[in-house]
Amino acid sequence: MKIVVLTGAGISAESGVPTFRGAGGLWEGQRIEDVASPRGFARDPERVHQFYNGRRALLTGGTIQPNAAHLALARLGRTRGIELTLVTQNIDDLHERAGSDDVRHLHGELLKARCTACGAVNPWREDLSRASICPACGGIDCLRPHVVWFGELPFGLEEVAAAIGRADRFVAIGTSGRVYPAAAFVAWAREAGARTLEINLEECPCSGDFHESRRGRAGDLVPEWVEELLSARKDRG
Repeated sequence: MKIVVLTGAGISAESGVPTFRGAGGLWEGQRIEDVASPRGFARDPERVHQFYNGRRALLTGGTIQPNAAHLALARLGRTRGIELTLVTQNIDDLHERAGSDDVRHLHGELLKARCTACGAVNPWREDLSRASICPACGGIDCLRPHVVWFGELPFGLEEVAAAIGRADRFVAIGTSGRVYPAAAFVAWAREAGARTLEINLEECPCSGDFHESRRGRAGDLVPEWVEELLSARKDRG
């Protein structure tokens, strides 16, 4: 069985990761265009670095841990006979810490830095600044967070689209359904003949496109769904 799972901010919010969108269009008190756009970075790189440094420190500080939903998806990915493509809009590493391999990060990864001079992507757990040196080329004032900002294309879309085109099932967990192209994934899956399921706290703009929707916390519903799926496979022999 081929399954594509898309996760959004809702699954990580249950682990204590701040959600992307806040009241008034602010992200943790910052205007999104100031800290999550190429123009904002060009205008004030230190401000952008400080913002992501704070998020990076929160992620690596030890208080944020994978929850039951992350662990259940890791279990699903280890199940023989299931080919799981795990796609996330989140920039944290909670899926990896839970034991999932080959996670497709559409919007990049907070614990990596990308060189604007040579293009190298490097693991990065410390603070970034204009004085940071690229480990690959030795350049200074050339590193940026390896995240996708507004106006930039998500990573790996072709591979994700191909996986959706082969999928028997498509499941979206904790995503708002407002950000494209991810919001169109359910339509792609249905066109390919996949059975679709939404797991979310509340209805989203594309909820009506799913064959089935379940309302509640990901930490409760995802383990239930995984157990239900694996039990059904066991009953069929």
